[in-house]
Amino acid sequence: MIYLDSAATTLQKPPAVAQASANAIRTLASPGRGGHPAAARAANTAFACRSLAAELFKVENPEQVIFTSNATHGLNIAIKTLVHSGDRVVISGYEHNAVTRPLVTLGANILVAQAPLFQPQAMLAQFDRAITPDTKAVICTHVSNVFGYVLPVREIAGLCRQREVPFVLDASQSAGILPVSMQELEADFIAMPGHKGLYGPQGTGLLLCGREEVSTVLEGGTGSISAKTEMPDFLPDRLEAGTHNMPGVAGLLEGLRFVQRTGLERIRRHEWELLRTAAGKLAACPGVTAFWEPAGKCQAGVLSFQIADMDCETAGEALASQGIAVRSGLHCAPLAHRTAGTFDSGTIRASFSAFNRRTDAMQLIKAVSQLARSHAS
Repeated sequence: MIYLDSAATTLQKPPAVAQASANAIRTLASPGRGGHPAAARAANTAFACRSLAAELFKVENPEQVIFTSNATHGLNIAIKTLVHSGDRVVISGYEHNAVTRPLVTLGANILVAQAPLFQPQAMLAQFDRAITPDTKAVICTHVSNVFGYVLPVREIAGLCRQREVPFVLDASQSAGILPVSMQELEADFIAMPGHKGLYGPQGTGLLLCGREEVSTVLEGGTGSISAKTEMPDFLPDRLEAGTHNMPGVAGLLEGLRFVQRTGLERIRRHEWELLRTAAGKLAACPGVTAFWEPAGKCQAGVLSFQIADMDCETAGEALASQGIAVRSGLHCAPLAHRTAGTFDSGTIRASFSAFNRRTDAMQLIKAVSQLARSHAS
């Protein structure tokens, strides 16, 4: 199988990830739940993972790194800490349902900063106008999961600092590929999954906390101050109720080590070269529309395309029958499709990782070209 769905999850992972997860099942208990060796090994593994994440994402204290089950979990914590019913919240026009659905459920007053694809200055201007003194939070994705569009988050975060408005970054498609720095952004929260660009197992994620006062979405045992009936008031315990996913944490640690060893620039450059090869050829195919930015200044390794008059789900199934895994439809991001004008049709999405090769891109080009020709005839 040619796997081109890494924006959903990086199925191809470093061998050490699976090995660490399997070993954890046999050897790790739960951190903070005993003084025996298995509990101590679990505590050491969890601390090593927090520490490496803090190093990679420029977080001052490893205790500000919270283990979550995915980015959605982390975003819910962030949003429910900052936002209440009726609050004015500014988001980009490229947000995932992991942002929009919690806001709608809370009854927030949502203002969408919309601008065309691959026009960061226009997007920044929209945020500049939208962030007013009564704005309670700004939430922005770093990279669109549909189009790979890299939003100008440094500048948006700067606007928030100037106006003293809390800032939340969704780093679901950027962590492990682009620089993400808590220190530079001074964000209130940064949420990311473990199973995408960090090459960890599904069911893992990280929430970087830039503030100490946070709201819980889950309460229970923490292994600390057990005599109290309230949740601890310190991190990470306040946000980590219940038993930790130690096989996941152990695997995530190895994923982080892979990213550190390989280097962000090398990963980013590799993914971009594959995208450029695929997009350039597909854009030249009659009947194929590719959404890309040829200069590569504001696009990561995610490519959406359409085949004229062909249902994108049908196209995705046809590619799957040829052993090419892509994703078709609205990608849990209808707002992004509305902004880009693709809501009615959706798109076919190919997304690359460090484990894809040029031959994968060439096979995609060949299959889509044949599909477009046969559909047109």
